[in-house]
Amino acid sequence: MAIHRRVLIRAGTAGLVAPRIAFAQEEWPQRPIRIIVPYSPGGGTDLITRVLAEAMRPSLGQPIVVENRAGANGVIGSDQVARAPADGYLYVSVTSGHLTNRYVMPNMPFHPVDDFTPVALLAAYPMVLVASSAAPFTDLRGLIAYARANPGRVSFGTSTALNSYVGHLFARQTRTEMTEVPYRGGGPMMADLIAGHLNVGWGSPESALSQMNSGRIRIIGVSTRERLPLLRDVPSISEAGVPDFDFMGWVGLYGPANLPEQILVRMNAALDVAIAQPAIHQRIITMGNYGNVEGAVAFAARTRADDARWSRAAQEGLLQRAG
Repeated sequence: MAIHRRVLIRAGTAGLVAPRIAFAQEEWPQRPIRIIVPYSPGGGTDLITRVLAEAMRPSLGQPIVVENRAGANGVIGSDQVARAPADGYLYVSVTSGHLTNRYVMPNMPFHPVDDFTPVALLAAYPMVLVASSAAPFTDLRGLIAYARANPGRVSFGTSTALNSYVGHLFARQTRTEMTEVPYRGGGPMMADLIAGHLNVGWGSPESALSQMNSGRIRIIGVSTRERLPLLRDVPSISEAGVPDFDFMGWVGLYGPANLPEQILVRMNAALDVAIAQPAIHQRIITMGNYGNVEGAVAFAARTRADDARWSRAAQEGLLQRAG
């Protein structure tokens, strides 16, 4: 899955959404727009959404209010949007975990594809492989060699279904036997890495960057084929001899199902203006992301492709079901 940095692609949305509906003789938007971030305040999704929401305001002529409604790995906040009218005033900003939830959580109240309209991909990022300074290897090739020589001795930490998947995929593609240690959050996992209780851990760049300069951990690889702009010295896993390894996480914006085409066009245009501003683009990169953003058509295609990927992963036992 190659990554191409570019500003928003405002491709036509014909066939993507329901036909235009007649608004009550008014132009959209006539009041503030709301975006729900279904995670805790201060995380990567929250910060990215707030930066872009503020930058979109001049183009839309209305404030965009970002609200946090955390719970059930994003399900609670997303459900509110799935049930909302498709009038363009309520959206949800989620990670790619939005699509994995139905494969790992029982009794989902909505379908993450059918009950939403993809609006845009806001940011993309790799998973990073972080090693403890106490680990008996210092780089990716050393990790692979050590794991092959010592089956089951390497422990890898995970804190989400996404990085659990990446960890198992890495073990499969490197033909190694590693032991997963699941955590309830990235903080406890990072603490065990720093303390030397864990060999390696998988997480987002945001979770590792704050500890990178401590000297007690090192980022030894990124999951995408292309190096991360903020970590130019860190190789991709494919560079270390795993040529087919490629995984990208993302933050995406969705509205309720059947969002009118003219609203999608306006939202995409506002995002285009926002991400084209050098200061905004750089802020997204300094948070540990790539600078690429996708419009409605490309993001809808990515949504369908990623959902199919997670379906296959679940069938192959690479996603662990909760509950």
